[in-house]
Amino acid sequence: METFYGYDDLIKQFFARGQGHLFQHWNTLSEDERNSLFKELKSVDFSLLATLQSLIGTRYPEHEILEPAPYISLTARTDEYIEALSIGEAYIRKGKVAVFVVAGGQGSRLGFEGPKGCFPIGEVSGKSLFQIHAEKIVKYARKYEVSIPWLIMTSDANHTATSEFLHNHRNFGISDNDLYIFSQGMVSSLDMEGKLVLENPTKLFKNPDGHGGSLTALKSSGVLAELMGRGIETISYFQVDNPLVKIIDPVFIGAHIIHNAEVSSKGIPKTGPDEKIGVFVRYPDGRMGVVEYSDLPEKQAKETGSDGTLKFLMGSPAIHLFQCAFIEEITSGGSINLPFHVAKKKLKVWQKGVFSEIEGFKFEKFVFDALPLAKKSIVFEMNRQEEFAPVKNLTGIDSVESARKLMSNLYKEWLRNKGIEIPPAVAVVEISPLLAVESDDLPAIVLPNEKKVYLT
Repeated sequence: METFYGYDDLIKQFFARGQGHLFQHWNTLSEDERNSLFKELKSVDFSLLATLQSLIGTRYPEHEILEPAPYISLTARTDEYIEALSIGEAYIRKGKVAVFVVAGGQGSRLGFEGPKGCFPIGEVSGKSLFQIHAEKIVKYARKYEVSIPWLIMTSDANHTATSEFLHNHRNFGISDNDLYIFSQGMVSSLDMEGKLVLENPTKLFKNPDGHGGSLTALKSSGVLAELMGRGIETISYFQVDNPLVKIIDPVFIGAHIIHNAEVSSKGIPKTGPDEKIGVFVRYPDGRMGVVEYSDLPEKQAKETGSDGTLKFLMGSPAIHLFQCAFIEEITSGGSINLPFHVAKKKLKVWQKGVFSEIEGFKFEKFVFDALPLAKKSIVFEMNRQEEFAPVKNLTGIDSVESARKLMSNLYKEWLRNKGIEIPPAVAVVEISPLLAVESDDLPAIVLPNEKKVYLT
């Protein structure tokens, strides 16, 4: 066993737990490098490590009896819709809502260097995802004459780049007092034998703890306490790669308030049993939740009703409303916590003196695991064409090209709703969020007879 004055007890702990391999390169390190490695190893939570090791090889319990979750549909302007709209707008005007975007990913799958939020999704304007989201917040703030805080969760990989990007663009109109940027937590990855691995000679290989870590990060960063001090009660949560998201939806917020929900979630009818999207379910005890598409038993995924529609129809686009008091409760350090999920992945690690790619396990938390912890949770149906354009790939399904097409189609529909004629030559329309976040915001406009039109 290797020794190092002042750290022998720590070294013994790692050897006793079968992690002595982390010191195989000990004699090649300088004193400063040894200190750096120890700083990493001192942060290891052996209780958490044991929990992660126990998850290897586990699967979703197929024997559990599941039923499809009930959902609320207010897509038509019924009396219920008008009531929810009125209550939601009044609530927003009181300054009770903040916006929370999860933006820890990189744009590598899009062929883009840098944070995914910096990717230029606007087909005509070239505006980034961050700019589109920011300008929506600015528009909503003006529309409802209220200050709306913007929360952005980054990761270790993109925190600095995200902060610099927003600073260099003056937060796209968001006040510094209303902008909160904080990084999510990291969790150790393991090799196929359940052992810790190194990213480089002095650093453990870790991965972000998933979008479920966003709620813990809200608490640990101090942002949750500051928001509650400002009188914020509800947080509107979404992921950065959806440029069509209704960041502040008064009807959704109104339904959330009417039903006294701690968590509310938007849902979309699945396109088919194989769509890679989580499914809303109800457990035997009445709790609501989401099951990952890969964990839902195939028989249930394909089950249909008498009318031929999927029994488990409502999928999750990762759009939620969380009550601040609820987040405070489940992140208060008690026994309530979100579980980790495990996935086999390729890991680029440093071992035996060289860098190599191995198979291993990454662990992350899913934010939808908070749903079953809520005393009251609702699912609210939304219109896929109006609110969901995920940017996951460069081409094909859920891609840059599909998102841009959905954006243009929606903006054209807004124009038609306002009785604005679209010249035959116009193939692409983009509308600045600063001009409109819904068709009712549009003024009278005469469109130029051009192939691509950008309205500001």
